[in-house]
Amino acid sequence: MEPRDIARGRAVWILACGQTLGYACFYYIFAALILAWQADLGWEKTVLASGPTLAILIAAAGMPLYGRLVDSGRGPELLAGGAALGALALAWLATVTTPAGWLTGWAMIGLAQGACLYEVCFAFLIRRLGREARPAIIRVTLVAGFASTLAFPAGAALADALGWRGAVWVAAAVAAFVIVPLNMWGGGMIRRSGTPPVTPSREADRAGLATALRRRAFWLLALALSCIALNHWMIVNFLVPIFVEQGMTQATAVLAASLVGPAQVVGRLALMGVEGRVGTMSGTLLTIVASAVATLLLWLAGIAAEMVFLYALIQGAAAGIATIFRPVIIAEVLGQAGYGAIAGVIQIPALLAGALAPTLGAAILSGPGLGALLGLSLALLLTAFTAIATIRRTS
Repeated sequence: MEPRDIARGRAVWILACGQTLGYACFYYIFAALILAWQADLGWEKTVLASGPTLAILIAAAGMPLYGRLVDSGRGPELLAGGAALGALALAWLATVTTPAGWLTGWAMIGLAQGACLYEVCFAFLIRRLGREARPAIIRVTLVAGFASTLAFPAGAALADALGWRGAVWVAAAVAAFVIVPLNMWGGGMIRRSGTPPVTPSREADRAGLATALRRRAFWLLALALSCIALNHWMIVNFLVPIFVEQGMTQATAVLAASLVGPAQVVGRLALMGVEGRVGTMSGTLLTIVASAVATLLLWLAGIAAEMVFLYALIQGAAAGIATIFRPVIIAEVLGQAGYGAIAGVIQIPALLAGALAPTLGAAILSGPGLGALLGLSLALLLTAFTAIATIRRTS
């Protein structure tokens, strides 16, 4: 079977379902159950928030290893094994009674996140499908964009019916008996399709990361990805209070903030419609410009509060499209050899930036204020644009 056919076939949709449930169970579960955890456990918000922060840090630390495992042909096993570990982590989390147990559970979830969510899935698709990976990644993210839409109502309903511990046990069962088979099934179908890994040789794979680290393009791309991640998360984590500060009622602010997720799906649908007619480098630059326009609109919302809706729509669409371009631009700029290891290492700064973003955003909002936050946003986006444009000009 040709890579083009695989990218549009059943196996990719199966992996998309696995990613959707994976994000619902291992990522959005914190936000979905935070109020129930707070009410029952009685811990400070900082203690509760330290769990997912630790998970992000551990996921980032494991990315180089996971990338090398994908390079060695173990993508389906990693996707399934990560989900299995996530099931065990959720089972542990369902029984915790102390902050130490809480952190232990989230540390395990961090290992699972790194092993079975987007980055490993994308690396596997790029290794197997080469240039045809982009339409496959679009399809995966198109479906997985509904993970939060699934997680929030399901978490609330399960917590009401079974308590938060029962809700987490259900998530553990979904991980063990649905996500694990989906990941193994979809990954196995692609591996059995007869399409060999897109790589020059095993020797080239082993040397790929060392070669990439010596290139200026590697460091420019790492800088750009980090700036994009920091810009998005330091604002999105505080959308409701920011919108209220800009003159919206709380109910309207919640409505506007809720548009970010659906806007990501709309952006991906638009990209799916044009597919190969927009180059990866040009498309990435356009998403950065769109994010800058969104920041300016948020600034103008102090004059016309309705601008917050445009911010949510434009920033959401830009972030959704950027998720697709991110793995593809790494492969196009730095090559296929050792892609898994390269992608794992280059995205560590971006993951760390995402972990830092809530703390930084809170510190700026409580200190210099919203104007300083939006100014930093524009500076980060200008840096990212300059880095990508430099790569484009010199490559």
